[in-house]
Amino acid sequence: MDEDHRIPPPRTADERTTLTTMLQFQRDTLAMKCAGLTTEQLKHRAVAPSGLSLVGLVRHAAEVERGWFRNVMNGENSRSPWTPAGSTEWADFDVDDLDEAGVAEAFAVWREECGRARAVVDAAGGLDVCGHLGEEAYSLRYVLAHMIEEYARHNGHADLLRERVDGVTGE
Repeated sequence: MDEDHRIPPPRTADERTTLTTMLQFQRDTLAMKCAGLTTEQLKHRAVAPSGLSLVGLVRHAAEVERGWFRNVMNGENSRSPWTPAGSTEWADFDVDDLDEAGVAEAFAVWREECGRARAVVDAAGGLDVCGHLGEEAYSLRYVLAHMIEEYARHNGHADLLRERVDGVTGE
């Protein structure tokens, strides 16, 4: 793995700073787990019988960023770039069509969604601001905490995949 360029979250900070820096640390951890690998390694489904790969995790992360921040918190109706045109079904973009998946595209979409998510958070008046999914309300505080959990869980998967791909382990 390349050198660790992550910025650790501050140990004493207000709630918003703690949540946003912890989320960024988790995002940076996923990037670090993928750093220095070839396209083939990023696409490798290394833990049978699972079809999951590192690029699949990146695509998944892009989707949860888009879904929670743009659609739920910002009220958009943004669709996945990986959902086939005309389809109303949830695409299994993290495991399907990976042989043809563009790794650079996946990382570009993910980075764009992370940037849009940061903009949504920056524009929010506070952690109690709510977005909606159907009739259900979600506070920004909840969404940030959920996203930290989402990344932490999947970063564990990324760690196992990375170890199987090239033997590299670590935080």
